[in-house]
Amino acid sequence: MSLKTKLRFVGQTDTGRIREHNEDTISWDADLGLLVLADGMGGYNAGEVASGIAVKTIVNLVRESIERQDLTTHDSEAGLSRPAIILRDAINRANKIVFQTARTQPQCEGMGTTIVAALFFDDRITIAHVGDSRLYRLRGSGFEQITLDHSLLQELVDRGFYSPEEAQRAANKNYVTRALGVEAAVEVEIQEHPVQRGDIYVLCSDGLSDMVEDDDIHLTINTFGASLEAVAKQLVQLSNDNGGKDNISVLLGQVLDSFPARRGILERMLGWFS
Repeated sequence: MSLKTKLRFVGQTDTGRIREHNEDTISWDADLGLLVLADGMGGYNAGEVASGIAVKTIVNLVRESIERQDLTTHDSEAGLSRPAIILRDAINRANKIVFQTARTQPQCEGMGTTIVAALFFDDRITIAHVGDSRLYRLRGSGFEQITLDHSLLQELVDRGFYSPEEAQRAANKNYVTRALGVEAAVEVEIQEHPVQRGDIYVLCSDGLSDMVEDDDIHLTINTFGASLEAVAKQLVQLSNDNGGKDNISVLLGQVLDSFPARRGILERMLGWFS
């Protein structure tokens, strides 16, 4: 089932004011209900190679699974739904390809990428991330960060060395503790949440979250929310106005209507016992 009439997606990416090239890669597909954003690391060419490989691999593998209707099967593991397993496995596969490329191509040595992805299915959102690219949710008047960064700074916050407010003002925010392509295996953090009509989800690289306060992201959505395209452009502009020290990428997804999965009688009966 296409979700194009149920979801509205837009994306914007920009090199910023300081960097000479853009190592971020973004992709979105409202038919699939998929948003993917990667922030590459590794210097000229290598970072954008890593993020490009990751995004292309994830989109292709998720599309193949949806076309096989794997989302509607009932097997699961470790409490994860089938969409969560599909997204996690796609990211693990992307990690292996980036890692192998970095080992075999001298010009790509040391490259890696963060990733944040969202897959909408059956009135739910599955969120997967590695690194410090983020996902926020606006629901009604409440705006909150749903993902927690895999970063040294976040670990210090978790241990009480910094408050969240102090962390937002900290000078060194960019030391990530997890990334795709750095090691042969990576731990992907997965969350699943029910969605509500009117929800707006924001995926962004640290080029946005480091340069624009969360309250200002919230205010921008409230001010320009009638047009997601205007919100995306304004968020990029705000980041550049504040210095644009890194590449800036943002994806926005809005839930327009409910999208329950189609289930036959047999599927419903199987669901009762799963």
